[in-house]
Amino acid sequence: MFAALLPLFDENMAVKAFSLFAQRENFLLNPFLLGTGAYTGAGRINGLEVIENTGLNTLSPDADIFVPVTDVSLFTDIEVQCKAPASRIVILIDKAVKPEEAFINRIKQLRSVGYRFAIRKLFVADFEEYRKVLELMDFILLDYKRIDISKAKVYFSKLLPNIKLVATNVDSTEVFDDLKSEGGYTLYEGDFYRLPVTKGDVDVAPIKANYIELLNIVNDADFDLTKAADIIGRDTALVVSLLKMVNRMTINGGITTIRHAAAMMGQKELKKWINTAVAEKLCEDKPSELTRVSLLRAKFAENLAPLFNIAGQSSELFLMGLFSVLDIILNKPMEEALVMVKVSKPIEGALLRGEGSFATVLEFIKAYEIADWTEVSRLMVINNIDMDKVYDLYLVTLKWYRDLFSE
Repeated sequence: MFAALLPLFDENMAVKAFSLFAQRENFLLNPFLLGTGAYTGAGRINGLEVIENTGLNTLSPDADIFVPVTDVSLFTDIEVQCKAPASRIVILIDKAVKPEEAFINRIKQLRSVGYRFAIRKLFVADFEEYRKVLELMDFILLDYKRIDISKAKVYFSKLLPNIKLVATNVDSTEVFDDLKSEGGYTLYEGDFYRLPVTKGDVDVAPIKANYIELLNIVNDADFDLTKAADIIGRDTALVVSLLKMVNRMTINGGITTIRHAAAMMGQKELKKWINTAVAEKLCEDKPSELTRVSLLRAKFAENLAPLFNIAGQSSELFLMGLFSVLDIILNKPMEEALVMVKVSKPIEGALLRGEGSFATVLEFIKAYEIADWTEVSRLMVINNIDMDKVYDLYLVTLKWYRDLFSE
């Protein structure tokens, strides 16, 4: 099983929804399945474990979840399979669901219990044929590269004005800005929000400089606890977070100073906490999804280490994942961003030049998070990795992320 959640943004770069992408089988190993119905899980909606293990509360507040169903699974016990409230779910169909009475009645039935609907993979020429289905849709996903968007917007604004348009495959900030200026879209999906920074034009804010200084201290081989505590003391939010963490560890309480709290945690736990807490703080002026990407990459990389035969370097892999969006966080090219933080040679090689075993892990994670299952399958074959083990580790990663933000 493969499964991942891809974010959908509004024009202000706030995450408003996630789309579930799942695949039951590794078709690279079993290409004959591509032309058959075998192992497609026709009576099952694949990947729902990802929603359950991520936890709705750790996603953006009130974010919708677009859940793809087939023309067969549309008629299954969706209410039983999907534990999330119907109000948070948008059932995503495509043109395999025909404008026929059986399908239309089923859509109406599911709408009556609170589910909303979206449709994808339609071209302008299909709109009239699917009119009865479109009348029941809340969203339509449109690939701006493959469809005449101007005609689509005219059609929906005049005939079906209540349908929200979603631009998909938005692969650059320039395209995102152009589509925004043209108007008509409610949501945008694509890789545009995490593109590498190629030109730095913003100085690092003083508070971010404090965070970077803290990262550099704790990632030294034998760092000074008191020095780290003093820098934590400059930031109220970090102090509160640290004290909450320490209070969970002690029965009697009695924490008198920040240095005392740091000493209570010890080097290993303090380092682990600082790396995750500071990453979150560094991303505060960025889209919320960037924090999620940074932390999930970090933990997923750490968890994957044994599968790539580098278990002894799992802590370094965590940092690599954490720093893989450092250029976006600091608005600087990666080469300039890494000058500001101390990283090992394997991390530097992976992030700057795509070299070494760390780079392979990062390549794998990046393919996984955008649901590029062909590339994921290729890398698993090359590295002799079992698909089920990867999926289990991904679910473990999501649980870690969920628990990280649970009170």
